[in-house]
Amino acid sequence: MSHKFKIVLLGEGRVGKTSIVKRFVENTFDSGQISTIQASFLKKTLTVQKKSCTLAVWDTAGQEKFRALGPIYYRGAQGAVLVYDTTDIQTLDRVRDWIEELRKVLGRSVSLVIAGNKFDRLKKKQEVENEALELAKSVGAVHFFTSAKTGQGIEEMMKNLTERMVETVSGGKSNKSGKRTNFLIVSDSESDEEINNNSQNKKESGKNNGKKKKKKKNNSEGCC
Repeated sequence: MSHKFKIVLLGEGRVGKTSIVKRFVENTFDSGQISTIQASFLKKTLTVQKKSCTLAVWDTAGQEKFRALGPIYYRGAQGAVLVYDTTDIQTLDRVRDWIEELRKVLGRSVSLVIAGNKFDRLKKKQEVENEALELAKSVGAVHFFTSAKTGQGIEEMMKNLTERMVETVSGGKSNKSGKRTNFLIVSDSESDEEINNNSQNKKESGKNNGKKKKKKKNNSEGCC
């Protein structure tokens, strides 16, 4: 069996998204890499859980002037890599905003990883790690420290993301409560509310359809 997945990389400009994609797909690194304009993508095939998985990895522009185009590239994605620069903590603060924007388009079933890039240049790991792990936990993501320059963490990160996407399309892994554990689940109260609303809408729709049929029947009897 084989799978095809779309993955998007999101994050501020100059955090190393393009370099991560090129390291993963081509195993190359360019220290003079220029910023991406709008978006581009590369493909790579991995074997995960004895399944062939073709990944279309989309590299999106992080500059503010291209933000409005983001939702166009998110559509149809099953996975996302949120990238920040470990030497610039402000880029980590923006990751949550990117996730919120992503979920407006894809909902909560999208598999997420957070990449703390440029790890080879980080001097004080603990300060960044605590905040990054807390953020990852709060949004249902897995965090990795990566270096596009050395290749550290990138293959492992992409394999982890692919495994979770495979689990999602295969039905997910369930815990004792019956909830899938490979992605963030809407709370029970939210799910119940959605079910109740849908049920109520169907009932009201059924009543209205019944009234219309009855009215039509009465008119028919009166005219003949």
